[in-house]
Amino acid sequence: MAALDERYADIREGVRDLCTQFPAPYFREVDERRGYPEDFVTALTRAGWLAALIPQEYGGSGLGLSEASVVMEEINRCGGNAGACHGQMYNMGTLIRHGSEEQKRRYLPKIAKGELRLQSMAVTEPTAGTDTTSIRTFAAKKGERYVVNGQKVWISRVQHSDLMILLARTTPLAESAKKSDGMSIFLVDLREAIGKGLEVRPIANMVNHETNELFIENLEIPVENRIGEEGRGFRYILDGLNAERAIIAAECVGDGYWFIEKVAKYAGERVVFGRPIGQNQGVQFPIAEAYIELEAANLMRFRACELFDAGRPCGAEANMAKHLAAKASWQAAEACLQFHGGYGFAAEYDIERKFRETRLYQVAPISTNLILAYVAEHVLGLPRSF
Repeated sequence: MAALDERYADIREGVRDLCTQFPAPYFREVDERRGYPEDFVTALTRAGWLAALIPQEYGGSGLGLSEASVVMEEINRCGGNAGACHGQMYNMGTLIRHGSEEQKRRYLPKIAKGELRLQSMAVTEPTAGTDTTSIRTFAAKKGERYVVNGQKVWISRVQHSDLMILLARTTPLAESAKKSDGMSIFLVDLREAIGKGLEVRPIANMVNHETNELFIENLEIPVENRIGEEGRGFRYILDGLNAERAIIAAECVGDGYWFIEKVAKYAGERVVFGRPIGQNQGVQFPIAEAYIELEAANLMRFRACELFDAGRPCGAEANMAKHLAAKASWQAAEACLQFHGGYGFAAEYDIERKFRETRLYQVAPISTNLILAYVAEHVLGLPRSF
């Protein structure tokens, strides 16, 4: 992996330098009070890292998903939690790839400068779950506005974002030629929407991850805020979902390396019964196996990113990268917690915090079982299982 590290050495060094200003006690304190790392996200924005994917003509860095994924990886590898801000990375692609020129000129420069945040994407619904084509939120066109009614759940960072991408039906499912037809994407200005048709209810959870349930009643959205053509939203959203999976894979890789580095150091220094515990194969092998799995996941992550950046289909690779990386980071987390013994449960060592954070990715943004179902059907040609 040395060659890959050298390829992105400048990015890694820059992000690491910024992260030194926000050491483990900072994230520990934010986690303890269930807060939002506002200072960290602001510093990251001012340094330009969250504008990595924005083209230079709109004030961004014009980098690809590969580079953006390295930024997110390094945050987690340094002990932070990229989940507080990763939405801006993968949500950006929907606007960049499918937004009109007027929309891009209106929003992207302000996002690049940090004047606006695009951290949220509202897709999931209580009754539909991962079955996106069954969503019920409906946007009825009335003149120059859409009137939206419905409900969304597990929508993250709404309270710390200015803009949100919303997926809603514009044609009833029963009237659509295909289940994936009849959905459209809208850019919602949260500053205007909250309290005027949009109600946000926070969901308490085991991770310090700001997520919410949204209740939408007669929310008015201007026609000019629709991204792309009406009825083609599901196709547009797939780009964002593939980018999301690749970004999450990178974060899991960062988590995995954090766990491996921490436990390898501890196992080499911790002496019990007159010898370092790392001298025992019962300790060595789980750590070594987790590292091997992590290296393989890292390769798949970069493969998915390279295909995405080349504009080529990457659904299988993005899903496999997320699956492998989430599994590998959890394997590394288990070894790290286990071999630290009781110390692993103490908040001051940060292992229990990172343990909770990386566990999320077995479930979100898509569960491991659904990835297996996707690969079985779309790669191996097996009959659809659901």
